[in-house]
Amino acid sequence: MNRREFLKSMAVACAAGVAAPEVHARNAATDSTASRSTRLPQRALGKTGETVSCLGLGGVIGMSIPPSAEHDPVAIAENALNLGITYFDTSPDYNNGQSETNYGQVLARRRKEGFVATKTNARTYDGTMHSIEESLKRLQTDHVDLLQVHGVSGTEDVAAWGKPDGVMAAFEKLRDQKMIRFFGITGHDSAPRLKEAVEKYELHTLLTTLNPVPRRQPFREELLPIAKSKNLGIIAMKVMGGGNGCLVTGNPLQKVLRPYHDQTPHQAEPQKLLRYTLSLPISVAIVGVASVEQLKSNIAVVREMTPMTLAERKDLEQFMA
Repeated sequence: MNRREFLKSMAVACAAGVAAPEVHARNAATDSTASRSTRLPQRALGKTGETVSCLGLGGVIGMSIPPSAEHDPVAIAENALNLGITYFDTSPDYNNGQSETNYGQVLARRRKEGFVATKTNARTYDGTMHSIEESLKRLQTDHVDLLQVHGVSGTEDVAAWGKPDGVMAAFEKLRDQKMIRFFGITGHDSAPRLKEAVEKYELHTLLTTLNPVPRRQPFREELLPIAKSKNLGIIAMKVMGGGNGCLVTGNPLQKVLRPYHDQTPHQAEPQKLLRYTLSLPISVAIVGVASVEQLKSNIAVVREMTPMTLAERKDLEQFMA
């Protein structure tokens, strides 16, 4: 399916789709006017030529839960836009596409206001093309700003990506068709494998885990410099240690350490963890939130923060060890 054919199919789908509740449109009209003058700090997204808010909205926690009387992911996304966040992270892998569907309720009305990044689990040309078509339908848009190879693992066959039927050929085709603008990779499993991909391909971005725990030292000290030398837009995840925020003071620790989480014997205040990551040479830190109140708290920290010195970062790394 090319972009023109996709636009036709989207017009039909949107006409038959469920409109977002009127309350969100009214809130957007009132809240955005008051907050446009207080934008979050902006940073360059590597060689893309784009600038984005240094704090982004993660798509896993609050944005992957179906809407209910107790939880309103659309309100989270609306408020993020209104309060100055311009980078929005999602994936078809998050609750079987629910995260993309939730974002779509907002993007259908406010697409031009945000930089939208999604992912693909496919590694083949055909798989990637199918994945992005499904993502665009859920997102209710005809293009995303960034498409990423999701979850690069330690056993990844990076060389296979560059074959004629591989994911890189799909990325180039999708960019030619203007269904994506940029492409990159994500991963928190293997710094060496991510480094291999960064060195082998002409990517635009790298999304990886950057926090002060010891097991992330290779990502900070070996992967990050290579990405910077390639002028990639560097996007930080696992700022709070993973989806359960296990590095944050007072959060319950996991009984079993899983690769997704960064549990340590010590915990730190969320403000300190956010300051740490944003003091690294990155473009944007993405943080998921479960409520509008959490979102506003993170934004307040970013607006008022001063960067950590190298000595402060080293002190926190030693404490977390």
